[in-house]
Amino acid sequence: MTKLPKVNELGFFEIRLESIGGLGANLAGKMLSEDGVVGNGLNGVGFSSYGSEKKGSPVKAHIRFCDPETNIRDTTPIERPHVVGIFHDALFKTQDCTSGIFPDSVILVNSKKSPEQLKAMMDIQGGTIAVIDATEIALEEQTKVNTAMMGALYRILDFLDADSMRNTIRRTFEHKYPHLVEPNIRTFDRGFKEVQFKTFELEDGVEPKAFTRHEPNLGFETQPIGGTVINPGNSILKDLSISRAGMLPHFHDDKCINCAACDTVCPDFCFVWEEKADKKGRPQMFLQGIDYQYCKGCLKCVQACPVEALTDEREHDDGYAETNRVPHLFDLAIKN
Repeated sequence: MTKLPKVNELGFFEIRLESIGGLGANLAGKMLSEDGVVGNGLNGVGFSSYGSEKKGSPVKAHIRFCDPETNIRDTTPIERPHVVGIFHDALFKTQDCTSGIFPDSVILVNSKKSPEQLKAMMDIQGGTIAVIDATEIALEEQTKVNTAMMGALYRILDFLDADSMRNTIRRTFEHKYPHLVEPNIRTFDRGFKEVQFKTFELEDGVEPKAFTRHEPNLGFETQPIGGTVINPGNSILKDLSISRAGMLPHFHDDKCINCAACDTVCPDFCFVWEEKADKKGRPQMFLQGIDYQYCKGCLKCVQACPVEALTDEREHDDGYAETNRVPHLFDLAIKN
């Protein structure tokens, strides 16, 4: 019988997946909980929490495992996880992904960064950090980030049988998407093999990070009169960089004919224009570049461009968007 390595006071081993819509954390949580029960003989439950069901929205998947004799009557969000899976390291900009971890919790991060860099970004005192470049694996295998993350999770959750998950992947895809079976198994295997670990010991006297529940800024006491949203749509407060999944439009100024086809299809007002004189001295709008703060990598602009002035390329360097960002020439929200 499968034996859990540790449990909390209620007898549960708990896993929390932190992600955004479009990276497959919801499906990963369902498959992980299913395989723990069907393939490994545990009692378990999996469920997700999210707001609007769309790409870029924050998503949390929760998985609880326990011995078959233990009843589960709890579907509350997981506050003290033994394992946290973070599907995009840009989530640290807006989410406290490591809230409530134990001193010996394992934190899996999809990232190119080193464990030392991630420890500083997460502001944690200790624990084990596992790093996998799931985005790169998914792009190379033409699959999704979630399968590579599951491979890495099964390296961490060594009480679960990896062959059982391979069977679950096969069962999930073979009827509707048979061509995706082998690529996803390869992705799973690469995630399992390529994940790297680094443990940071908690210093004596240092308390582990406590759980903090997110409180919205606007409530019945703090919202504007009438419930008006004062910064609708795109604003200086908005940052869509967490929505990108490894690909970005790259702008080639020497090919651009300033036709604005890109701006017409862009859903997030990313393109920056400036009025200048053309060769005959007439005023005309010229494209200056892309404000990557608002770009979620949908690549509609690349498809619309008639002259290949925009190309879809990987965001190889973590600093590419910041280095090549062209900020808008005016504020996108009224400042009080």
